[in-house]
Amino acid sequence: MIAKKPIYFLTVLAIVFSSFTAFAGGGDTTSKSKDGGRVNTKSEIDGYIKHHLADSHDFTLFSYTNDVGERKHIGFPLPMIVWTSEGLKAFMSSEFHHNDDGHVIVEKGGVKLSKIHSKIYELNEGETAVAFDEAHHAKNAHKVLDFSITKSVFGMLFVGLLMLLGFGSLAKSYKKGAIPTGVGRVLEPLVLYVRDEIAKPNIGEKKYMKFMPYLLTVFFFIWILNLLGLTPFGFNVTGQIAVTVCLALFTLVIYLTNGSKDFWAHTLWMPGVPVILRPILAVIELIGFLLIKPFSLLVRLFANITAGHFVVMSLIALMITLKKDFTVFGSTSISLLLALFITVIEILVAFLQAFIFTMLSSLFIGMAVEEHEHH
Repeated sequence: MIAKKPIYFLTVLAIVFSSFTAFAGGGDTTSKSKDGGRVNTKSEIDGYIKHHLADSHDFTLFSYTNDVGERKHIGFPLPMIVWTSEGLKAFMSSEFHHNDDGHVIVEKGGVKLSKIHSKIYELNEGETAVAFDEAHHAKNAHKVLDFSITKSVFGMLFVGLLMLLGFGSLAKSYKKGAIPTGVGRVLEPLVLYVRDEIAKPNIGEKKYMKFMPYLLTVFFFIWILNLLGLTPFGFNVTGQIAVTVCLALFTLVIYLTNGSKDFWAHTLWMPGVPVILRPILAVIELIGFLLIKPFSLLVRLFANITAGHFVVMSLIALMITLKKDFTVFGSTSISLLLALFITVIEILVAFLQAFIFTMLSSLFIGMAVEEHEHH
């Protein structure tokens, strides 16, 4: 155990240093700047953090300036799938290559497409370039339905594949004996933890098994995605409001469709209270189950993960903002120590947010399937 502690520390340190490298070399690849995309000023830092928190159609691992002063971005493109006025169009995001104005026109099957603020627009018929109004909104183009494999979608597919491989290995190891081997030895304690500390206490001994597949899936899905968000690849999947909304809706559908007769009776026509108050209480209960509970699930996860990313990136940016008042070594040291401290906390938060989402989901499910005793 003592020998492993330096390994854990070095792992965290490597994550922080990788984040430093990604911050110093990256940047908003679609933005204009005089120095080729380098992040030097406060406004550029704000733009970079905003870009990091948003989704993207490609991966930019790092950037550098070559001998002739050109800014080069190293990464890889992702598939773009859009529904236009001429039907479905598919191509790679690399076709929206970098240029001075950031608005490259891609023509596919007679349709002209442009990427504006990470959104795909189709130019109106006869137009050859994007025209903007005073608020920098496209006047001669309209949005298309975007089914592209974005960075967040790629992250979810990747985590799904990891979970299939991991739990597949765990299932196969049980065929060989009662004690799992390999990856299964790591997963089994966590599976038992979700079962014994989350599912059983909140749902009950009789009905918890029915909901274990969902609870295990959502726990590991959120936890692994949160950990990926601490790597320099720029994943911020659970910091996307659309993802947390979908996860909350899954929980909502599960506890509404599995609600017992007693649950609906106590919700819609609460016994033991004056009849005149029952309709009022029914409305309050319905608002709680349909709106407040799912909202608390999605906002808690979204807000905590987004805030964590924002704080870590801001602390890393101190090495840039403090370089005028300190030496390069001094500003970098301060930034490193603070970012290291917050990154260690974020590793805990990654697990904590997965636990809280799963625990609250099991609690809401348990409230819906509970059989009330009438004396």
